[in-house]
Amino acid sequence: MYSSLAAAKAAVISVGEEIATSGLPSRICPLVFVFTGSGNVSQGAQEIFNLLPHTFVNSSSLPDLFETAGDPQVGKSSQRAFQVYGCAVTSQDMVVHNYPSKSFDKVDYYAHPENYRPIFHEKIAPFASVIVNCMYWEKRFPRLLTSTQLQDLIKKGCPLVGISDITCDVGGSLEFVQRTTSIDSPFIRYDPDDNSYHHDMEGSGIICSAVDILPTEFAREASQHFGDILSKFIGNLASSTSLDGLPSPLKRACIVHAGALSPLYDYIPRMRNSDIEVSPQTLQPLQTAKMKHTKMMSLSGHLFDQFLINEALDIIEAAGGSFRLVKCHVGQNTSALSYSELEIGADDKAVLDKIIDSLTSLANPRDEHVDSENDMISLTLGKFKDNGTEEENGVRSEAAFLILGAGRVCRPAVEFLTAVGRDSMKKSYIREDMKEEISPVHVIVASLFLKDAEEITEGLPNSTAVQLDISNEEKLHHYITQVDVVISLLPPSCHSIIASACIQSRKHLVTASYVDDSMSKLDESAKSSDVTILCEMGLDPGIDHMMAMKMIDEAHARGGKIKSFTSYCGGLPSPDAANNTLAYKFSWSPIGAIRAGRNPAVYKHDGEIVHVDGEKLYDSASKIRIPYFPAFALECLPNRNSLVYGDLYGIGNEASTIFRGTLRYEGFGGIMGTLARIGFFNIEATLVLKDETRTTYRSFLLSLLNHSTKDSEGLVVSEKWIADQILSLGFCQEKETAIKTAKTIVFLGFHEKAEIPKSCQCAFDISCLQMEERLAYSGLEKDMVLLHHEVEVEFPNGKPSEHHGATLLEFGRTEGTRSYTAMALTVGIPAAIGALLLLGKTVKERGVLRPINPEIYEPALQILEAYGFKLVEKTD
Repeated sequence: MYSSLAAAKAAVISVGEEIATSGLPSRICPLVFVFTGSGNVSQGAQEIFNLLPHTFVNSSSLPDLFETAGDPQVGKSSQRAFQVYGCAVTSQDMVVHNYPSKSFDKVDYYAHPENYRPIFHEKIAPFASVIVNCMYWEKRFPRLLTSTQLQDLIKKGCPLVGISDITCDVGGSLEFVQRTTSIDSPFIRYDPDDNSYHHDMEGSGIICSAVDILPTEFAREASQHFGDILSKFIGNLASSTSLDGLPSPLKRACIVHAGALSPLYDYIPRMRNSDIEVSPQTLQPLQTAKMKHTKMMSLSGHLFDQFLINEALDIIEAAGGSFRLVKCHVGQNTSALSYSELEIGADDKAVLDKIIDSLTSLANPRDEHVDSENDMISLTLGKFKDNGTEEENGVRSEAAFLILGAGRVCRPAVEFLTAVGRDSMKKSYIREDMKEEISPVHVIVASLFLKDAEEITEGLPNSTAVQLDISNEEKLHHYITQVDVVISLLPPSCHSIIASACIQSRKHLVTASYVDDSMSKLDESAKSSDVTILCEMGLDPGIDHMMAMKMIDEAHARGGKIKSFTSYCGGLPSPDAANNTLAYKFSWSPIGAIRAGRNPAVYKHDGEIVHVDGEKLYDSASKIRIPYFPAFALECLPNRNSLVYGDLYGIGNEASTIFRGTLRYEGFGGIMGTLARIGFFNIEATLVLKDETRTTYRSFLLSLLNHSTKDSEGLVVSEKWIADQILSLGFCQEKETAIKTAKTIVFLGFHEKAEIPKSCQCAFDISCLQMEERLAYSGLEKDMVLLHHEVEVEFPNGKPSEHHGATLLEFGRTEGTRSYTAMALTVGIPAAIGALLLLGKTVKERGVLRPINPEIYEPALQILEAYGFKLVEKTD
């Protein structure tokens, strides 16, 4: 710790003298510091760096520094050993345009970052010893360095040894910086090999510093500097009675004067009043104040710090037009550009043309004496849209979908739908008989929290994020009436409200949830309103229905009868991510999954009805091997009521075996069953948790294992001790299972002396808390979905029986800087396909439906395969 900035600088100078005198070890030369950004933060970091013996180089010269780095003839005598190297990079060094023929344009990049791809990991990072990250970043921009890119760099021998993330954006431009450090403990070691963090500095990996309160380090100097500057203006500020008497810096900084916004900040209420959320009665998401003609316009530049936005709004309003703010990103420093999307409207097309001409002149001034590029804006125009004529020759100019909910499932669905409007996607996904119906697509994503919806639509063309509370009936109807099809990805309890609104507005609806009683009751009203409510359009239920009905209908068409139907489905960690004794992980709260493990089940086996009590469900797990994937050591648990699928699939009277099971890796049931018997999933309040003094996880575990905490002094709660207690108390009969359960208990941290949070009131709460934390996927790990059907078909007239199998195996994907779970893909894409089929008028049936009819499952399965899902069918 340093007493002052001067003392800190003196220490840096001392280090510099040592480098200049004794030199650096040859194995780390050249030592290159890369500074990102060009603002005050970067300038300040470079000011300290300049105290060392140094040379600054351009980014293009970095490879030249390393040409002789490994040459033993160069060695210690080289000048590179007695100095360090600096390289300051900006956005033009970090990205290139997607089209090689187009050069980097800063204004275009800030307005449309989706048109650029990252190259920092290719051009800069391979030569960096230390990255000093000083740049502002938003999620709409490519990351500086992803976790995967860092792993690849380290494998290739990148010299990177340190990261100083001054911006401290957790999970931001440096994706692998997932933790902050403190002033007292400013460094942490990150190991890219296993994506782990360590407080010791001895092992392999990269030393990271990410202090989120770094500006407080030199509070005295910062206050003195700010005070010295401000003191020059105090006299004017105290004596002036009007804005005109203030110096220019104060005048520009004055937001409110005499109880009103100053003229420079007049744009604030104007833009707020244009917002759809402020005035939903007058402004609609795809129309502007009922204006007949509209046009999208993108503005980028120093809109707010140079107040150029005022000029643009004056032009629109003076001509008699109107505008609606669609998106707005404000630059966070004086060098950063701001970006806004406006929808401009006018009743007269000539007026709209005049507005566009005036804005174009503003963006492209003919005056050669414009002070600087800071006084200019960039203008990008979209297509004209005539709101007076919704259709041309019977074909809609733009189809629209409304997706309710912004969880993990949503992004794949939005990407799919916004892509189908492009000709290349039509060729890939869409059947010939549907192409005429599919027009350019616009997707509105609505969420209770606008930020969540914006994260979903980020970087996607033809998409809009809005805030919506479905309990607000007026706003819900407002958005539904603007689209062709609605997709609800909200919890099942919300679906009946949404379905009723869709029926009232005569709009189709798709959900991925089971049909419950509240939805079934809407069947007749949906039919009478000519509306389709397509439910169970996900994975399970969804793809399982479609694959099953395809096999069953084909068998029936050939005169066969179904003798046996078995179905297995599970969302699992991919094999390399199943790295704990339970071989299971959660990508969301484990509460639902654990409760499902206590549900009773019923199925039919060889003509006999088998009931499984919920308390014994885990014990009923049986080993299974999928014929096409014998390497997977799996087991299955009966999944609730399998008999209803006999009626649903029309095989209840002919199949002697009907079974649906949930897949887990082998050993899961034994461990979970033992944990349940010990009492980890009990929902009754625990005496240990009622004490005034909060208990520890260790004390909680000892109470479950009937061991008094009074006799625990000096007790080593080891895996062996826990396993012996489990066996001696009769919670488990098999030693191997007891050992695995003990390992799981230790892995979940129940032997630790940390205090249990007050929010936990019972054993179930504690177990869910620990499982959610300890059984979470790390940044690079992927999940897996495995769905498998087996159908035995009997034929009349002595024809041999056939055994049919159908399998879907899908893994999570990483595309660019985004990762998608297999579960999100296999739920979100089918839901989007369902909406597409309804838009394309492929589905003629009305009412509350499941995807068990050929008019739904045949095209849906074809599109799923075209999308890239591997649906394997075999017959023996």
